[in-house]
Amino acid sequence: MTQTVAVAAQTGSSPAAPNRARRILRAVAVAACLPYLSLKIAWIAGSHVGIPDGSVLLEHRTAVTVANGVTVLMDACVIVLAIVLTRPRGLRLPAWLLAVPVWVAVGLLTPIMVGFPLQLVVSAFGGSVDATDDGGEPFLHSWVFGVVYGGFMVQGLALGALFALYARDRWGRLWQGRLWDLPRAGFGTPAQKTVAVAAAVLAVLPLTAHLLWACGATTGLNDDLIADRSSDFHVVEAQTAVFLAGAAAAGLMLAFRRGRALPVKMPLALAWITSAAIACWAGWQSVASLVVTEDPAERPTALMHLTYAGQMIVGFLVAGLAVRFLIARSKAGRPTP
Repeated sequence: MTQTVAVAAQTGSSPAAPNRARRILRAVAVAACLPYLSLKIAWIAGSHVGIPDGSVLLEHRTAVTVANGVTVLMDACVIVLAIVLTRPRGLRLPAWLLAVPVWVAVGLLTPIMVGFPLQLVVSAFGGSVDATDDGGEPFLHSWVFGVVYGGFMVQGLALGALFALYARDRWGRLWQGRLWDLPRAGFGTPAQKTVAVAAAVLAVLPLTAHLLWACGATTGLNDDLIADRSSDFHVVEAQTAVFLAGAAAAGLMLAFRRGRALPVKMPLALAWITSAAIACWAGWQSVASLVVTEDPAERPTALMHLTYAGQMIVGFLVAGLAVRFLIARSKAGRPTP
């Protein structure tokens, strides 16, 4: 704790005494949650704001209400995290109690923060719009997507900045220096190398599937996805493939100390972001696929299930490598800058 306070004092700010920038970031993160929370609470209360007549959301009221309640709690957690990251007790929480929910938040928000702007750019240059927005079967009015995803992007930026500042104060010494500064003891062990290679091998199936789907192949997709494919779909599939490749690369760099001239924080940040993105987003898709549907065309295929499962396993393995790396760095003492 003494070391943490000392490091925080050197940076000029800490969660115990947040400066103006941190207070602004906290306020922005909280404010960015309000549009989404307001919409969800309104829907739970029975309002149809943003929902067109005939929307599939009006056909399964009980299931939709439960789902809305869960997502309200999830977004409320962003507010809690923003507060904890800027309060004195935040420095005294067990590392896992803070890191796990932030990792999940990173995993759910990063694909939106990257994909939504790309989808807008592609659409601006003539890309097809997702059929579930306004055309075909009604779902939500188009303005809802802008409000919700815009809020998610602001949440991600503000919460990410707050956590980066918090992590620098509490654990910044663990990623000083470059990969070539690492001692042999505790780094690049046979177990770590085995896990990294396993993650890279397991990434082949989901990576190949997402690349094929991004390029227009329909192998392994259900009939509903095949019918509703658009430029948005291809953007999401392409970015997921990039995240998978990044996670596999980050794991190999940490385990084999590849790119030895790189700052330690680069492969760690890559492992943190990409492992969260592929594991948490695939987990969300898997949970969504468990919803009972009467239409066989909407049920995930065997290949889709395998793809989601492979993503989650790769994400957890790479995240585990990053955690093990930080533990070994902590045991090795203060690294050489």
